[in-house]
Amino acid sequence: MSTTLPTPRRQSTTGDVYESFCEGIRSLTGIDLSQYKRAQMERRIKTFAERRGTPDLMAYLAELKGSPEEREAFLDRVTINVSQLWRNPEQWAVIADKILPELAENGRIRAWSAGCSYGAEAYTLAALCARQAEKTPRLRAEIAGTDIDPRMVDKAREGRFSAADARDAKRPDLEKAFIREADGGWLAKPELKKMTRFSAGDLLRMRTQKDAYDLVLCRNTVIYFNEEVRDALHARLVECVRPGGYLVIGSTERVANAASLGLKSTHPFTYRKNEA
Repeated sequence: MSTTLPTPRRQSTTGDVYESFCEGIRSLTGIDLSQYKRAQMERRIKTFAERRGTPDLMAYLAELKGSPEEREAFLDRVTINVSQLWRNPEQWAVIADKILPELAENGRIRAWSAGCSYGAEAYTLAALCARQAEKTPRLRAEIAGTDIDPRMVDKAREGRFSAADARDAKRPDLEKAFIREADGGWLAKPELKKMTRFSAGDLLRMRTQKDAYDLVLCRNTVIYFNEEVRDALHARLVECVRPGGYLVIGSTERVANAASLGLKSTHPFTYRKNEA
């Protein structure tokens, strides 16, 4: 990709304990906390460390290095894996009624759930593609999901969701695309799993392909990044969308200078990339 990304901050030479902690976490886990809004993330981490009984950040870093269990708990806190099936139903209505019918005319839909967490977004999209296939014979849908947390990627591959994950979904939609389990949860049907594939990757650093997707979803992810990182990520995502394809962002997010990226807003939080 040609987009230049912000250079990660390195260990402070001026005694900034938080930056030193972030550098240690980057070396330990590969997650670069300096890309996130500092005030918000620093407060989150300090509060968590205090609750775990080790308020000194460098002492807590040492504890994380020596305890896989504590490291798991820390990652659960900082990677912010919040998702659910049919989250923000109004956005899914636009995708189902406006975007997918248009994309289906080509006989193939290639989509990317960027920052997929444990897969709820990708499987919701797969369910809608399966519904669209009933109207568009021989439609092929391929949905890629990517998340920085390998644990979430493993969970996404299972395609299993709790009753709470399905709280905003309509029962007929669930029963059509998922199997009800004994504990009240839902398991994605085999036809949905065939459409999806998941991999671990840092959206800011991973290799991507120009014009690779008809539809890119990156919702409720960049709100945690600082503006420089947010804008660089949006530029990367736009490069991955083929001309005439769509980028959908979260309902609390925005694309700065969308026109300069070749985007035109078509619906709330939805952009179409200009034709070449």
